[in-house]
Amino acid sequence: MTTLYGLLVDLVPTRPEYVDKMVEFWNNDSRRWATMGDYGPISRAQIKRMVEERSGARERGYTGVHFMMQDKNGQIIGNIGLNWVDQWNRYANLGAWIGDEAYWGGGFGADGLLLLTDYAFDWLDLRRLFLGTMGLNERAQRSVEKCGFLLEARRRSATFVDGKPVDELEYGMMREEWLGREVMIEQLGLREKAAQRYGKAE
Repeated sequence: MTTLYGLLVDLVPTRPEYVDKMVEFWNNDSRRWATMGDYGPISRAQIKRMVEERSGARERGYTGVHFMMQDKNGQIIGNIGLNWVDQWNRYANLGAWIGDEAYWGGGFGADGLLLLTDYAFDWLDLRRLFLGTMGLNERAQRSVEKCGFLLEARRRSATFVDGKPVDELEYGMMREEWLGREVMIEQLGLREKAAQRYGKAE
């Protein structure tokens, strides 16, 4: 698995040296938004075991593809990947979150999502992607919709936040609906965002 290079972020394959960052992200408030609801703490040992199991799981039929998101200065800011890939039917479940709140709302997540969508359709030759978020997460809804994903289902009261039920939303995209990364970069103004952030467009 290779590194995917974007304008605001790069996607680097998840490796054991990122365990400490994953522990940080999986135990701060960003996880609530990423995993859609209430959650309990997760230990470093659990994260380490998960990374180790994933890295050696190809032989056991595991089909997930996982990356860390890093900004162009090398700062790890989040996780993104395909949680599993159905290679027979050519579709996959996508998951992503920015664990560092300082990077919320700046186009970083959208850039990462475009990279992964391009990877899924053009490299893995998939025909459909889907992802979920909760009804409270309006920021994520706006981001995925701007990236071309369509709302396909609403599961009422599917999860809990602070003990109160909230809806789960499922978004999807078919390959023929994908306009291509370059088109989406222009539509979202990511070159301008990169120039503002880093002083030049990549």
